[in-house]
Amino acid sequence: MQLKQFQTQVSDLLLRHRSLMDVLSKFDQSNSSIHRAVVKAVTECGCIEIQAQKQTYSTEMTLEQAKELLENHLQGHMCDQCKEAVVSELGKNLFYMSSLCNLLDIDLEETVSKESKKCATLGFFNLS
Repeated sequence: MQLKQFQTQVSDLLLRHRSLMDVLSKFDQSNSSIHRAVVKAVTECGCIEIQAQKQTYSTEMTLEQAKELLENHLQGHMCDQCKEAVVSELGKNLFYMSSLCNLLDIDLEETVSKESKKCATLGFFNLS
């Protein structure tokens, strides 16, 4: 399914939360639910662990060296149950993001396309 189709589907389904304030609060709540699902994978299930320490980074490193040395701090892999929970929460988040786009008359597919072009143009420096 394309993003535009999904955005239209969300618009057709959204009845209860048509207020911008409702959508903003539900979008924020869905972000928290994603965080909670990941935390539960660590603290309740234990399928993933967080091993964090200071990142060793030097401005003299090449991009490839940095990619090899910098850690994501995760050990293990999410089990199917935890992954399903995170995917479910991400789906809700996309639903409310689409709702927000609908209320603000923003085309989600166009937004993703613009961000992708920006990433392609700026490359590594996009988020730094």
